Amino acid sequence: MKVMIIMGSKSDESVMQESQNWLNWFGIENEMIVASAHRNPDKVRDLMVNARSNGFGAVIAAAGMAAALPGVCAAYTSLPVLGVPLDGGLPGGIDALYSIVQMPAGLPVGTLAVGKAGARNAAVLCARMFALSDEKIAAKVEAFKAQEYKI
Repeated sequence: MKVMIIMGSKSDESVMQESQNWLNWFGIENEMIVASAHRNPDKVRDLMVNARSNGFGAVIAAAGMAAALPGVCAAYTSLPVLGVPLDGGLPGGIDALYSIVQMPAGLPVGTLAVGKAGARNAAVLCARMFALSDEKIAAKVEAFKAQEYKI
C-alpha cells in the first residue's frame, strides 16, 4: 500500500515535503498531488473515488484557511484520511485546525498539529497503521521508537 499526500496548492509543498521525507524513511511508497477542493473539485473526487484501486491505503490531506480538502477527501473515500492544518489564514492556522477537526459524526478526519509537526506525525501515524499488516514497516516503527522518535 502507498500513501497519497494531497494539498490544495503548490505553495503547501514545503510543509508537506516533511510527510514525504518521513514516509520515505519508513519505506512507505507515496505520491504527492496538488488538487484543490475549491479549484479542482472534480479532480479531487476522481482521486478519492479511485484511490483504493490505485493502491493507496491512506490519504494525508493538507489545507489552510477554510481547509475543506481533508473533509472532501473523507467524503469520497473509505480510506483513512489524516488532515494536516496549514498556517495561512488566522494566526497559527487556527482557522484550518477548526475546519478540519470539526467534522460531522460518521465522517472522520484524523487531525494532526498545524504545520510541519503535523505533516511529520501524519507520516508516523500512517506507518503505525501500515505496520499492523507489514512486518518490514513494523520493524521501522520499532527502530524509530528506539531512536527516540527521530529519523
